[in-house]
Amino acid sequence: MIIKSARQTEEDLQKINRFTRRALTADEVYCFHVILCDNEVDRDYESFTTEALHKLAELFIGKTGIFNHDPKGENQTARIYDTQVLTEEGKLTQAGEVYTYLFAKAYMVRSQKNADLILDIDAGIKKEVSVGCSVASVSCSVCGTNLREKRCEHTHGAKYNNKLCYSVLDDPTDAYEWSFVAVPAQKNAGVTKRYSERKDADQKEKGRKEECFRQPEELAKLFEIAQRSIMLTKEEAVHLGRYLETLKRQAEQGKAFRNWKEKQVKSFFLLQYPELSVEMAGSVVQKMTDEELSQFEGIYGAQGRLPQLSEGKEQEKLFQQKEFKI
Repeated sequence: MIIKSARQTEEDLQKINRFTRRALTADEVYCFHVILCDNEVDRDYESFTTEALHKLAELFIGKTGIFNHDPKGENQTARIYDTQVLTEEGKLTQAGEVYTYLFAKAYMVRSQKNADLILDIDAGIKKEVSVGCSVASVSCSVCGTNLREKRCEHTHGAKYNNKLCYSVLDDPTDAYEWSFVAVPAQKNAGVTKRYSERKDADQKEKGRKEECFRQPEELAKLFEIAQRSIMLTKEEAVHLGRYLETLKRQAEQGKAFRNWKEKQVKSFFLLQYPELSVEMAGSVVQKMTDEELSQFEGIYGAQGRLPQLSEGKEQEKLFQQKEFKI
């Protein structure tokens, strides 16, 4: 959340000019203060630890401000030049901790291009922000289970012995950017979390196989994360897409195989119980599990009593006449 615009001091200018190619003057820069993130439980039932905020304070120095987490060069607008972790005594989070937040100072160049944005900031229109970062630790607030390795039995948002369940985010490994957004996850600032760890250069040089970049179980977790608008790397998005395409093909093959089994078992019912209508036999078969279908197929197929049907329209006609080609 953008708190306010601010007049820069000589100390501010010195910190700003660490990132410039030439020394900028006070008249050339526009400064404002922003809360990047905090330790409150957010809309996704996730929360940074206080230790994580201190680490992020270091990581966000010099990071660029963009729009809607779109990493295009033309979206670069502002830059963080100073950070500080602050607390509000007397104010508690949902988890009962002292409210703590990451306070940052940002600057942008006063130019014709930025004039409208500066006006929107001063008018309180551009106010919400969100950060893109990576954390190494995600755990359950109730039982401490490492949620990157397995799930626990607790549900986010529920209370257990009066203790709120949420994901605890700790050990930040990188900070990518911060963005102007319309609806952030955190009410007081906004944050888009990213949990994946980048593979190191040595692993890439060893030529690891594409399918080994992420195991299916990991990709399934990433898909759940992606549904909550959490950022993925380009490589992760590609591999996730390919894995989902593989699942789609397998699902289609499984559906075709089940349809074949249903036809076989349906033919048995119609042969053994000619008083059944085609619709009723079909309704019964459709409600059977795959295991039940296999059991019927195995029992009556082994006895040579499972009829083999012709395909196409002729098959449906035979259903209606209670006659089958065996």
